[in-house]
Amino acid sequence: MAGGAPRIFVSHLSGVPVFDPNGDQVGRVRDLVAMLRVGGRPPRLLGLVVEVVSRRRIFLPMTRVTGVESGQVITTGVVNMRRFEQRPTERLVLGELLDRRVTLGSTGEEVTVLDVAIQQLPARRDWEIDKIFVRKGKGGALRRRGETLTVEWSAVTGFSLEEEGQGAENLVATFEQMRPADVANVLHHLTPKRRAEVANALDDDRLADVMEELPEDEQVEILGKLKEERAADVLEAMDPDDAADLLSELPEDDKERLLTLMQPDDAADVRRLLSYEENTAGGLMTTEPIVLRPDATVADALARVRQADLSPALAAQVYVCRPPDETPTGKYLGTVHFQRLLRDPPFTLVSSIVDTDLPPLRPDASLPQVTSYLAAYNMVAVPVVDESGSLLGAVTVDDVLDHLLPDDWRETDYHAEEVPGAR
Repeated sequence: MAGGAPRIFVSHLSGVPVFDPNGDQVGRVRDLVAMLRVGGRPPRLLGLVVEVVSRRRIFLPMTRVTGVESGQVITTGVVNMRRFEQRPTERLVLGELLDRRVTLGSTGEEVTVLDVAIQQLPARRDWEIDKIFVRKGKGGALRRRGETLTVEWSAVTGFSLEEEGQGAENLVATFEQMRPADVANVLHHLTPKRRAEVANALDDDRLADVMEELPEDEQVEILGKLKEERAADVLEAMDPDDAADLLSELPEDDKERLLTLMQPDDAADVRRLLSYEENTAGGLMTTEPIVLRPDATVADALARVRQADLSPALAAQVYVCRPPDETPTGKYLGTVHFQRLLRDPPFTLVSSIVDTDLPPLRPDASLPQVTSYLAAYNMVAVPVVDESGSLLGAVTVDDVLDHLLPDDWRETDYHAEEVPGAR
């Protein structure tokens, strides 16, 4: 970029696509890496943390960035795929600098960092942080109404200190358009302290979605740092099978205390799942598939399938059962597949188009049996029925994959290829 390039605020770079010179997307920006310097000198921007297709986070040096404009980053095309590892002298700009409380040198007043700006130095390929966008006030409602201003980096102090109680509102704002799995990947690479601060800033539903994508040890870590009442609320917002998996990792006393704090209906579903062995259909299933009565119509079924909070696997079929229509249901009659719903008139009764050829599984079916069923019948979900013929739940392919992949698949970039070279 030429000298006099425009100043760029880093919050605008979160999630921005990174392209090579041929226009092929390399990945997306997840953070920026800076090195603090002594004497109030602006930090040097070392590079970008880029998440590539395999969800590996790699380091892209700023010397290989040829353009930052129009919502995209252009590189030279030479990308080292080695996993990014933060060094002691480095700071993550989005993860560690936003939301910090720092001090204005001119007045001694504490302010909150809302954003930081970077700029390329004239006639060079070096970049540095040159401006800080801050808000006056001590938090809460006052913080929202406080004056905002942009100051030079040298006008504030406090970035070199490990801050207790650092907020996370502005970092969380950069997650707004990200999928839960991508937010989980960001949290996974933060420090435990910062991870807890971000978790506290997320609302219950969003945190529940993100927790479901984290390794179990980090789920336990985050849950343990929440107040018990909020921990129970987050568990209620999680899918029952994921909540059961998480609670099974806790000591018995902690598990029982949280179940007692949950709403009785939600706790009942989780307790039922906890009664099954982990690697069985009962232990893998969710208790919230789409259940319809025989007199429901195709229009009714499509309305249920359209619900935004359903996973694609659960939305791929509906289960027709006699009342009651919440698990455990009355007699299970069969399955109606989404494609069949699209082929029949809206007024058609679902009882007239059920697929009765596919046998359901028993709750004690083993993981290999569940996997074989999905593969043999080309299904993304399988109904689980007890001896009396009542539908207990459904096992989806995503839950099966979680148990088939190695425990550390999120950390090892399963199937990703290593490219030789050093950072």
